[in-house]
Amino acid sequence: MTRQAPASAYKAAISYGWVGRVAHQAGLITMGATHPRISGAKGLDGGTLVLLGAGPGFWPVLKAAPEWNGPDPVDRWSTRVIGQMALDLGADAHFPFGGPPYAPFIDWALKSGRTFSSPVGALVHDTVGMMISYRGALHFAQEFEIPEAVAPSPCTTCAAPCTSTCPVGALNDQEFYDVGACHAHLSTDEGQTCMTGGCLARLSCPVSAGANRDPEQSAHHMKAFHPS
Repeated sequence: MTRQAPASAYKAAISYGWVGRVAHQAGLITMGATHPRISGAKGLDGGTLVLLGAGPGFWPVLKAAPEWNGPDPVDRWSTRVIGQMALDLGADAHFPFGGPPYAPFIDWALKSGRTFSSPVGALVHDTVGMMISYRGALHFAQEFEIPEAVAPSPCTTCAAPCTSTCPVGALNDQEFYDVGACHAHLSTDEGQTCMTGGCLARLSCPVSAGANRDPEQSAHHMKAFHPS
């Protein structure tokens, strides 16, 4: 990632748009923000929290990065790149991995007003649907203007294909997520469709098309979830 000017050079002028442009250079997108003083986001006092996720440009950037040829490339890349962004922009970096304890990303996502609970319990985002991949967050000491929260949830006008698409009903609107059934299915020949292209239930969400997810990226995440 191209290093930005030191935070002291423009700290007073930091904005949500500026953070978004820096994120875009790294293959990331801003997935929402919140003012903890107002929203009561867990574990934070004041300032502005900006959530960062994998964008359409993330996968080729990761594959060209030095972390690609080592273990846990996604998390190690996220730590380096978002950690550097925090230094450059004068913020604190937080990550959804590396615990316990874990940063309360689910609470932060819901407090951003751009992520909601789907009928199957999984989170759904207003632009990437159920193909959510939070890679980190930046917490700024200062409050600056952020986009208004989105309302209502995209699920309110959706026929909810996510509740009936899973071949074994692992994701459903009754028990939400049967992890054991999911893993068992992924070990079968029939389950290789999910392993190579991504979770069918998550892909069935109409908004998931907005993620422009490369199937190879989905396959990488599925292998990490179900290594054998």
